[in-house]
Parts: sequence; C-alpha cells; structure tokens
Amino acid sequence: MSGSRVLVLNGPNLGRLGSREPDVYGATSYAGLVERCTALGRELDLEVEVRETNDEGEMIRWLHEAADGRLPVVLNPGAFTHYSYGMRDAAAQRTAPLIEVHISNPHARESFRHTSVVAAVASGTIAGFGIDSYLLALRSLAAQVRGDARG
Repeated sequence: MSGSRVLVLNGPNLGRLGSREPDVYGATSYAGLVERCTALGRELDLEVEVRETNDEGEMIRWLHEAADGRLPVVLNPGAFTHYSYGMRDAAAQRTAPLIEVHISNPHARESFRHTSVVAAVASGTIAGFGIDSYLLALRSLAAQVRGDARG
C-alpha cells in the first residue's frame, strides 16, 4: 500500500466541531479530528489529508481532484448531504472508494436529515459513531486499498 493518499473532506460547519452543538457532535475539536485521522492514517500507512469547506463549489472541485487522481475519499458532506445534487454528481464520478460518514445518526434526527443524495453513489455509509465514524471509514479504505474485501 505504501503511503496511499486519502482525502477526508468535510462540508459546512464541521470546522466548528467542539463548539457546535457538543451534545450532538461531541467535544472533539476540528483540530482533534484532524489529529485523530492523520494519526490513524500513519498507523495504516495512509497519507491522510483532511479538509473542510463551507463552499459547495470548493467541495465539488475537491471531489473532481479525487476522481482525477484516483484517490479514496472519506466524505462528511454536512448539510450538503440532503440537497447538493452538484456534489452528488461529482461524487458519482469517483474512481476509487468513497465512504460517506456522519458523526451523528441522521435517521435519529429531524426528518429533513433522513435523505442523503450521496448515499447511492458512495461505496458505503458510516454514521452515528461520533468521530469514530471517520476512523472506521479509514480502516475500511485501508483494507480496500490493500485489496482485502473482508475490511
């Protein structure tokens, strides 16, 4: 696998982790999320790059970059999950595994959060495990990059 590059892409408001609704999203800060993802990446021999944006166009450009570079993606679309067909279409162009993640369980929340426009084009979805959702996704990607279907 030798240092396979993985993008961890975060949508709106995720840069406010730790201060935004800690009862829903936990106390880990965005910096803490970045550290946990990059540390696990080192352990799994993945070069993990974590990004966050509140801009839908930027997210779409990052997904194009991933598709063009055949890069696996861990994607937390945030609110884009429920309505961004542009982001969904960019994710559909993936050329490597893409795992949708959510810190909370969207199905246990408001009804508008129950629909994901991304889920149908993702390799899989992991939700409801807090920051561990990202770590589970990274472990799955590492197994997929190695060709270990057991994950």
